[in-house]
Order: sequence, then C-alpha cells, then structure tokens
Amino acid sequence: IPLLHRASAMSRRPLSLYASPWTAPAWMKSNGDIRGKGTLKGQAGDKYHKTWANYFIKFLDEYAKHNVTFWAVTAQNEPLAALLTPPEFPTIVFTAAQQRDFVVRDLGPALARSPHRTRLIILDDQRIHLPHWAEAVLGNATAARYVAGVGVHWYLDGVVPAGCSLAATHALFPRHFLLYTEACSGFLTLR
Repeated sequence: IPLLHRASAMSRRPLSLYASPWTAPAWMKSNGDIRGKGTLKGQAGDKYHKTWANYFIKFLDEYAKHNVTFWAVTAQNEPLAALLTPPEFPTIVFTAAQQRDFVVRDLGPALARSPHRTRLIILDDQRIHLPHWAEAVLGNATAARYVAGVGVHWYLDGVVPAGCSLAATHALFPRHFLLYTEACSGFLTLR
C-alpha cells in the first residue's frame, strides 16, 4: 500500500490498478491445497463460490480503507495454467463454462452489489484460448453484462496468430476490451 501511494503521488494522472487472484484458501479447493490442479469445491451458486466472490469484495474494501481503489479485477489468473505447470503452482482451475457460471451466479452480482465501481476481466490467460473462452462467457447475456473485457497473456503468442484470436474475439464482442494483463521478457521466446 505504501508503494502504491508513492507511485500514485509520482504519476501525472490517476493510476488504473487491477488485481488478479492466484488461488483461494486450501479449505475452499477440491484438492485441499493452495497449489495444484484444484477447482473451487462444489459448483457456482454454492457456499464456496459465494464465499470466494465475497473475498474479492473484502479485498476491495480493505484497500479502499487505505485510499487505494482498483479499476478492475480478473476472475482468475491463468485458470488453465495448472494443467500445464508444476504441481506447486498456486491456482484455481476454471473452464470457460465454470468461469461463466461463477461470474453469472457469484462474482458478477457481488461486484454489482458492492460500493466499488471495479470492472471485471475474464480469461487472464493465454490468447490461444480465444475466441472460444470469450464465446463461452460473453455469449451468455447475463455474464456479458457483468464483464468489461478480456485479459490475455503473451507467452504463447507465437503459437496462434493475432487474427485468429484477438481479431476474431473483437469481431464477436466489440464492446468488450482486450487487454494484455501479463507479459515478461525472456520466457518462452516463441514470439
């Protein structure tokens, strides 16, 4: 929080911060561990999903107490990465349909009811999952109302052309932004 305050004070314009969760607490996950291929226990609309959605609101509430607001949150960082990464990777696995249902029944309504004007970003994973992921989530009218945009990572960009992923997604859902939410140099230099 002190670093965010310093960065904000040094900026010529307001910062647009977004937050992205890595994992839920172990007791909420199917594998009982913050690491690995666990999903949220149960299904969208149940106590685990509602509690996880409320974690987002509590996070925003606590930062707001320190005068830090977030422009957006992502529903999950790399929801499919655990399928490809070592077992110690902390994550929650979501399919596109599971993320859609979580947005429709839990996270979208929780954000809408909250005092925060924080936007919601879906996917937050490799663009290789587009346009399928966007079709599964944004193809649902209720989910589409809650979602502002699609977050993508660049690590596998060399595998799928931008026209097949980004352009196709934009053509299908022009009212939802596409934003690179994660990238680093020197990792998987397939670009």
